[in-house]
Amino acid sequence: QVHLVESGGGLVQAGGSLRLSCAASGSIRSISTWDWYRQAPGNQRELVATINSGGNTNYADSVKGRFTISRDNAKNSAYLQMNSLTPEDTAVYYCYLRAYDSSFHPQTYWGRGTQVTVSS
Repeated sequence: QVHLVESGGGLVQAGGSLRLSCAASGSIRSISTWDWYRQAPGNQRELVATINSGGNTNYADSVKGRFTISRDNAKNSAYLQMNSLTPEDTAVYYCYLRAYDSSFHPQTYWGRGTQVTVSS
């Protein structure tokens, strides 16, 4: 069983910063890709950022230049540094993990989400 625990969300004023963390625990053989998604009320869940096993990253156009995704393989963790936040960034943020389990089977896992609220 694998669990993802997100942290770092909260309330921040526009222009501020937050750093989200996501830690995986359980029977993981290796981690392939970390993603961060977000979902605002009334909207579909959208992909915000991705980092693969080689450290290559991709970002949604709406966050390019403001958000930075990173990973710490030794800690089975991923991070999302969010700068210059705007009220449009308000959403529940989810981490998503693609990994191989102890039997080398590919698996995917979702975190439970952390709320980010940006006030104007």
